[in-house]
Amino acid sequence: MDNDPWERHAGWWQAAFTDGADPEYEEQILPIVERELSNASRVLDLGCGEGQVSRRCARAGRSVIGLDRSDAQLQLATARGVARYGRADVTALPIAGAAVDAVVACLVLEHVEACDDMIREAARVLQAGGIFLLLLNHPLLQAPGSGWIDDRILDEQYWRIGPYLDEEHTMEEVAPGVLLPFIHRPLHRYINVMASCGLFVEFMDEPVPPEGFLARAPEYREAATIPRLLVLRARKTNP
Repeated sequence: MDNDPWERHAGWWQAAFTDGADPEYEEQILPIVERELSNASRVLDLGCGEGQVSRRCARAGRSVIGLDRSDAQLQLATARGVARYGRADVTALPIAGAAVDAVVACLVLEHVEACDDMIREAARVLQAGGIFLLLLNHPLLQAPGSGWIDDRILDEQYWRIGPYLDEEHTMEEVAPGVLLPFIHRPLHRYINVMASCGLFVEFMDEPVPPEGFLARAPEYREAATIPRLLVLRARKTNP
């Protein structure tokens, strides 16, 4: 378990991104999840971490189960309460077919090698008409090598897009000494797998960072016209 970077760096994640610490979660991500799942009653949170998405859904009146593979994350999730939690491989869920009416995967699939299996499992446990809500780091605009360029020779600024079509597995240093796996895939990889198992996209958003987020994280204001997130809401068709 010590070799698992998610286990090893769980404390860093919990301190920096949960329990109100991260403005992007507080001002944008959690409100999006609550809005998009407003009509759900039974929610499965895949890759729940320490449970902040699960808690938000549960406090809005949903029945929620959060699943993750990290013991350290689940221990804190359980201590913080509100929802139910369990340890599981997201590519082989211990959940009966058609058992829930919503599945959410928030900033998870870009870290999962067997993403096709995870999407198929999400479709399996969804009842007909249920919602699969997927939030990703924007596959195009946040591709490896992308970023804001201040070209002083041409006297212009622009957003450079990295090699979008190449699938790339990397270990990224997201903080000093904190290396985590990221897998960049072009968007069609996700959409085509979803379609193959009856998950058809009915809504897509590339949300503008809200003012509350920018006020708390002004370093993102310069690139506020470049979306960091991609939100897809798909619905399970009849089998």
